[in-house]
Amino acid sequence: MRRHHHEGRGEGRGDRRGRTAARTATALAAVLALAATGCGPGSAEGAADEEVTLRLVAPEYGDSAATSSKGYWKRVVASFEKGHPGTSVDVEVHPWRTVDTVLARQVAAGDAPDLAVSGTYAGYAAAGKLYRADDLLSIGTQADFLPSLARAGEIQRVQYGMPFAASTRLLFYNRDLFEEAGLTPPKTWEGVRTAAEALKKRDVPYPYALPLGPEEAQAETLNWLLSGGSGYTDELGSYTFDSPENVETVSWLKKELVGKGLTGPTAPGELNRSEAYAAFAKGRVGMVNGHPSLTRAAARSGVRHGVVPVPGRTEGAGATLGVTDWMIGFRQAGHPEEAGAFLDHVYREKNVLALTHAHDLLPVTHTASDTLTAAPGGTALRRFLAELPDARLYPSEKTSWPGLSTRVRNGLADAVAPGGSPKAVLARLQRHAAVSENPQAGNG
Repeated sequence: MRRHHHEGRGEGRGDRRGRTAARTATALAAVLALAATGCGPGSAEGAADEEVTLRLVAPEYGDSAATSSKGYWKRVVASFEKGHPGTSVDVEVHPWRTVDTVLARQVAAGDAPDLAVSGTYAGYAAAGKLYRADDLLSIGTQADFLPSLARAGEIQRVQYGMPFAASTRLLFYNRDLFEEAGLTPPKTWEGVRTAAEALKKRDVPYPYALPLGPEEAQAETLNWLLSGGSGYTDELGSYTFDSPENVETVSWLKKELVGKGLTGPTAPGELNRSEAYAAFAKGRVGMVNGHPSLTRAAARSGVRHGVVPVPGRTEGAGATLGVTDWMIGFRQAGHPEEAGAFLDHVYREKNVLALTHAHDLLPVTHTASDTLTAAPGGTALRRFLAELPDARLYPSEKTSWPGLSTRVRNGLADAVAPGGSPKAVLARLQRHAAVSENPQAGNG
């Protein structure tokens, strides 16, 4: 992991520790001077004993009171506060669908928390509202991040987004349904179509579940675009919504899966990810792209299932989708020392692994990843973890991405609907991307 030092861009944590030592020496001199003049020590002691309360906004990763993220944070905060008298942490847990909206409102109202776990960071960084990662983290903590995730949190080679939790996607298939139909897991799009046709003949409600509803259509879409050899951006970071490969991919989906009735009774644009997962856990779905939490849900329901890499246009083609939530630190509250100490605690191996096991999320550090890989059991999570180093993430470093992501969630399904045009929908997204990257382009 590289460390970046920039003149005129603020100090790193090492510089901050130097300032802290200087302030301590100055404060000690002031106390001695007060004592020498006979002044009481009350005000000096009050300053030295001042307590700091950090505020953290976080998403809910659990699906019930028993699995709520509040339990995880309660344990992490308790162990931190025990070793850091004078610093307390208040955690606000919000539903993951609304946490970014809640955070944006707080920041706009001038009430930014000290720390937040969010799906976005670039806009806040561009507005100068965030600490750099090396303003907060110790060298060891920052160096422990998986390199691909750390780089994804950078803007112009400066890290603002600290990876907090990650996931990848694999193709889930119902073992019983496949065995009854004499099928093997598909490796290519053609294999997906052939398997879906066989499952449809056996009256499986959703031969292939295609959730392009507004909950998380941007994930299912990117899964397919990557498997077709393209994606949302190219290697230089330029948007490529309307690339020939993407047009061909979405056209194939429309013609070969949706058009042939292989995606179930609910139109893709009306099917959300959570509904597709619930249907899989009830044995009503033959295949669906899923993240690690679906493993536990299916097992609870007694559904025998397997996972394989997401099939590509040809065998082994394309990349895997990776998703990361970001820890970010806001400057407004002005507690970098205390926030940094808490983050160093959060990213200790045992706390990273506690999050992993509580919510089936992938670890974001070398140490926790190595421990999970070497541990007995947990085979399913290791399959997902193996995909993470080469996974393609959303272009979170772009301030334009949140708005474009919303457009994908609310509009991509039109491309595969009856009468829809994949080329026209992707061209429209590309025009919005061009305007988002260069607002003057929309004034011509």
